[in-house]
Amino acid sequence: MKHTWRWFGPRDPIHPEDIAQAGAQAVVSALHHVPNGEVWTRAAIAQRQRDVALASDGMPSGLSWEVVESLPVSEDIKKQKGQWRTHIDTYKASMENLAAAGIQVICYNFMPVLDWTRTDLRWRRSTGARAMRFDMVDFATFDIHLLQRPGATEDFAPAVVNAAAERLTAMDESDRRCLADAITKGLPGSTQAMDLGAVRDHLAEYGAISPDQFRGYFIDFLSEVVPLAERLGLRLCCHPDDPPFPLLGLPRVMSTAADYEAVLGAVDSPANGMTLCSGSLGARADNDLPAMMERFGPKVHFLHLRNVRREKDGSFFEDEHLEGETDMVALIAAILREEARRRTEGRTDCDIPMRPDHGQEIVDDLRRGGQPGYPLVGRLRGLAELRGVERALRVTGAFA
Repeated sequence: MKHTWRWFGPRDPIHPEDIAQAGAQAVVSALHHVPNGEVWTRAAIAQRQRDVALASDGMPSGLSWEVVESLPVSEDIKKQKGQWRTHIDTYKASMENLAAAGIQVICYNFMPVLDWTRTDLRWRRSTGARAMRFDMVDFATFDIHLLQRPGATEDFAPAVVNAAAERLTAMDESDRRCLADAITKGLPGSTQAMDLGAVRDHLAEYGAISPDQFRGYFIDFLSEVVPLAERLGLRLCCHPDDPPFPLLGLPRVMSTAADYEAVLGAVDSPANGMTLCSGSLGARADNDLPAMMERFGPKVHFLHLRNVRREKDGSFFEDEHLEGETDMVALIAAILREEARRRTEGRTDCDIPMRPDHGQEIVDDLRRGGQPGYPLVGRLRGLAELRGVERALRVTGAFA
């Protein structure tokens, strides 16, 4: 595996030298300041490459920008309305500029409205560490009582509906605002968080779009961009829904192995691939991560390794990387088998880029106040543990 690290650019409190010291070999980044639907220019891409290449004292960092996460797909494209055709053209222009800069892997997602959803971005564990959490009762409280989505009560179990009503009465205005902010925050690094009015507007437009129709829109998008990616030598890799089950009545089309089978098969190309995120997919008990790696291995272009602990009502929290309910040792063994197979085929992408996804805030992270889910020490610990598993499997040959 190629060990990478997500970096949010010059405003990130973590510096390139910190990333190098943590043991990462390359950087995952994006131009978060560029609004969705606009072109990533060659000048802006080159500037981010220079940012990555230099430590804060001006010395070489030894790192390069090797994976894009994410090149965002606009809501107009997802809904096939408004400026969607223009946005596809600008998406293609950004792809061409990234390829010209030598970047080959582009991660993206096709989640409607909310690109990820958590109800608590800094949930306190018994150790004092802080983790991200999705609490089903809190989410029902938001959906039914704060957002007041029509028909929301029908999407939750009666026990959750009753618990949400009780929880609402215990919340003051500050608690309610914090819950809404956590859910509508948007992707890490994004400057495009929404208020409740904007969420309601999007939901009204998505109300007429069925999951099958939404999947069709996704395939239309891929039919436009994948041939270009193949010509440019790019590898596109779709991130799964996070969490991988329906929310807010919105269509979800990348939550299971069957979803990936349908989309990857509809536009069958080496350039049309998967970001295997063990944390997102692991929030569903019926997603077998090692088996998914075996099944889709040839088209896995990027890896997010993290772990979650599920609860009976659908809640979950982000556990330590080697804890949780995904067998991380078995998953890494499956990854190493895929990389070995690629070597026998003579593929040039034998070392699949991996990053330690998210991480609990521990030790100095608790005082640093960085991007939720992306602490320095917590991810350093996760990367060290994942590298240890990989090294042990390689040395013993136990993955063969």
